[in-house]
Amino acid sequence: MLVTLEGLDGSGKSSAVDCLAEHDAVPGDAVFTREPTASWYGEAVERSIADDDADSLAECFLYTADHADHLARVVRPALEAGRLVVSDRYSDSRYAYQGATLADHPHLDTDDPLEYVRDIHTPFTRRPDATIYFDVDPETGARRAGGTNKLEQVDFLEAVGENYERLIDDDPERFVRVDATRSQEAVLSDVESTLLDLLGE
Repeated sequence: MLVTLEGLDGSGKSSAVDCLAEHDAVPGDAVFTREPTASWYGEAVERSIADDDADSLAECFLYTADHADHLARVVRPALEAGRLVVSDRYSDSRYAYQGATLADHPHLDTDDPLEYVRDIHTPFTRRPDATIYFDVDPETGARRAGGTNKLEQVDFLEAVGENYERLIDDDPERFVRVDATRSQEAVLSDVESTLLDLLGE
């Protein structure tokens, strides 16, 4: 089973992943991973994020390359071995975030950037079996994230949030929404119970 954790920057996903990895009820051979990855593809993504002048279309393809490598090197082998995979960000982050960054690209001829990014991924990606969505408003997300880069600004996160809502509307049975504006303890409790329910299914 492939379970992904998604949400705006500052929603608390990474903290939840750390707690899930230590939960006694989670299989001991579960694979906990993330995007961007720690590979050189992921390092290129991180460099692009830090560059306010990076071309958003080039950046999209860096993310896409990182996702392809992640699938080939980590996700598919683990799933083929029958292991649970939990990923902090996955393809939905690409659709939501790059769908927003590409909205104003001067040389991209499309009326629907989100669908453009999704179409790039369709031939090779692997759909998650379930996605836990950490629901937080853009203001709270930006404040928690610290606004340290171009992806952590309120206006941008508003556009990303709209894209996530569109993804949820397109595939409502896959997404489990968790109110991430509450205390960390309450959020973690919901995430843990959600994952255990999924494993029970």
